[in-house]
Amino acid sequence: MSYLDNIRTFVRVYELGSMSAAGRDLRISPAVTSARISQLEQHLGVRLFQRTTRNLSATEQGKAFYGGAVSVLDAVEDAEATVAGLTDNPRGSLYVAAPLGLGRRLVAPEVPAFLKAYPEISLRLRLSDRVVDLTTEGLDLAFFLGQPADSNLRIRKILDCKRVMCASPAYISERGNPANGAALLKGGHECLNLRFPGAPEFQWRLMTPDGPQRFAVSGRYECDDGDILTDWALSGQGIVLKPVYEVADHLLSGALVPVATATPPEPVQMACLYTHRRHQDPKTRLFMDFVTDRVGAAVMAAEATVPG
Repeated sequence: MSYLDNIRTFVRVYELGSMSAAGRDLRISPAVTSARISQLEQHLGVRLFQRTTRNLSATEQGKAFYGGAVSVLDAVEDAEATVAGLTDNPRGSLYVAAPLGLGRRLVAPEVPAFLKAYPEISLRLRLSDRVVDLTTEGLDLAFFLGQPADSNLRIRKILDCKRVMCASPAYISERGNPANGAALLKGGHECLNLRFPGAPEFQWRLMTPDGPQRFAVSGRYECDDGDILTDWALSGQGIVLKPVYEVADHLLSGALVPVATATPPEPVQMACLYTHRRHQDPKTRLFMDFVTDRVGAAVMAAEATVPG
């Protein structure tokens, strides 16, 4: 095992706080993970982690070593990126994250063409509606809807996506079609909400005659998978707020109907997030250039099919 592999393993164990999690992230077995840490400790002559059967924590030596280890890996990656930039054949693994709906409908379909164009690149696509941390999760870039909380990240805006509140005809027949956000709250409607760890309370930002306002909606249905919310809406369980591109087919077929149209949802920014260092990597730039134009075009095409 190379010394660089040992350092890389140490950094992931430190950041993820777990041997098993680091092993899964690096696609190596727990035995290999443990062996690499042991070899590094033997080389340095210090203990980097305190281990118990239930807990793992960095020692003072481990905390001190982490900063230098990250600098070493950054320098190696920058050097590799410089060399790759001088060739016409970029190679290596690219780690990309995206929300479920965006990833399934827009990003994943573009991956085969990208990998065909760049056969020496491997792509690891992770889909989740939770908020991801690019640094601790070892991601090169992440697609995002909204405004990121981390101001240290770089943003490449794709476009502003139209959104819609909608429900099934069966739900509207039973509960009525609220005219606006105020009626939505007063009518005791069932709102279908996206929930994930650390999510704020549910507030739908709607456009009113007085400008954008937040409406504290409520409902008995919550899920961390946005597509499940769409399924619930289709089956008549409540009102869902969605980017138009995710439900365009259902709106065209009449399976879902816009509601509260006097106060439509505020558009949401779709963007790519990346760290400054990641942008130096030709693989990251190539993927953003290749995919973002296609994603933006697909969103605009979907929105154009829906009246209003």
